[in-house]
Amino acid sequence: AAAAYSFNLQTTPAQCQNLTVSITGSGGTPPYKVLILPFGGSPLPNNIEARKIVEQPFPGSATSVSFQLNYPTNSQFVTVVSDASGFGTGGTSAAATVQSSSDSSCFDATTNVSPAFAFNIEPPNQIVQCNASRLWWDPARVQGNPSFFGVIPGGQSFQIQQGDLTNVANEGTGFQWTPSVRTGTTVMLGAGDNRGFGSGGSVTLIVQAGSFPNGDCLSNSSPSSTAGSPAGGSYPTGTGSSSPSVRILGQSLVGPCYNYSPQLLMHALLGGVLGGVVAIAALLLFLLFLRRRRRLHQTELGKERPDLFNEGPATSAGGVPPNAQAHPFVLPEISTTHDPSEAGGTENAGLAGAASASGRYSTGTSDHRYSVSTDGRPLTPSAYGATSTSGTSRKSPMPPMMRPVNVVQHDDGGGVPMSPPPDEDAETVELPPAYTNIK
Repeated sequence: AAAAYSFNLQTTPAQCQNLTVSITGSGGTPPYKVLILPFGGSPLPNNIEARKIVEQPFPGSATSVSFQLNYPTNSQFVTVVSDASGFGTGGTSAAATVQSSSDSSCFDATTNVSPAFAFNIEPPNQIVQCNASRLWWDPARVQGNPSFFGVIPGGQSFQIQQGDLTNVANEGTGFQWTPSVRTGTTVMLGAGDNRGFGSGGSVTLIVQAGSFPNGDCLSNSSPSSTAGSPAGGSYPTGTGSSSPSVRILGQSLVGPCYNYSPQLLMHALLGGVLGGVVAIAALLLFLLFLRRRRRLHQTELGKERPDLFNEGPATSAGGVPPNAQAHPFVLPEISTTHDPSEAGGTENAGLAGAASASGRYSTGTSDHRYSVSTDGRPLTPSAYGATSTSGTSRKSPMPPMMRPVNVVQHDDGGGVPMSPPPDEDAETVELPPAYTNIK
């Protein structure tokens, strides 16, 4: 419902200058009183809060009052006017801005003010639509019975009805309060005692919906912002009469909030957007690097590498064909049957057999008989310096006829073999060192 009366700020609010508030309309019941509550952050250096809550009564049945505004330039405040019928019946102004002046003697810009007592909210620093909160205080610091109120800037103000008082360990004395205020509404909570209506300080909060939104406590009479122009008439609402400010509210038990300019909000928004873009770009580059690295790894795996430990025939391009592979010389064991008188030719016969075993056969004649071991393992020749001690020995089949073979053994490890007769066309076979003289 519309208020039966209202008020106007007759003078422009200015630092350390008189502020005049007058009642408009005839529906109010004297005596009247005006309540000035600090709003927003402090403009003083180091965020010094020099503003106090001001409760100024109208004299007698007067409809106008003038008093000094002890607030610094560019600070803000909200005005609430009440009469004998109750709190906030004359309406609530929007946040007004203090203009500059040459006088700065009305406040201390180096000292923070504090209320006579402080109240607390549980859960801390939040109110949730239609969810109970506990308001509590230290009874040792309160004079008389404390009272609490809510102020919606540019809207309605209301007094909080005190419920059953309880004492909770570490929380003092208090009561449960269910805020019937809609989500998103800015609410200034204040407290007072016998020393005044603002002796307990104030806190500015925004009503939250909570994890499980509940609207059972709401009705058409629930406190809210007022449609149309707020109470108080025409007054500056920004740092200048032509540049209103945009506010995002914080909270404090003393009264200060946080005030942000549109430029700061725009910078914060741009910073968030740019930060997100940089993060996405960094993620894309990282994924691209991983993909490229994976491709290179797959390419390297696809290349054929030479197997240095594989003794089988080469199967890839560029390998050595089987018929071109080198084979080691195998010296087979030679068993001969000879007459002791032919010992001089025994050595040549054994070496000739070795040559034939290696695959180098020639046409010729030889009266030596020998056998070649077929187990694929080189055996020790028995013809070197060997003589027969029995009349019988195992005879090998007759080898194919071959021409005399001249075997040249390197002398860096053993003796030099005998040369063949000069009238025969001999074939030369080079053998590796025997190393028989190494001890």
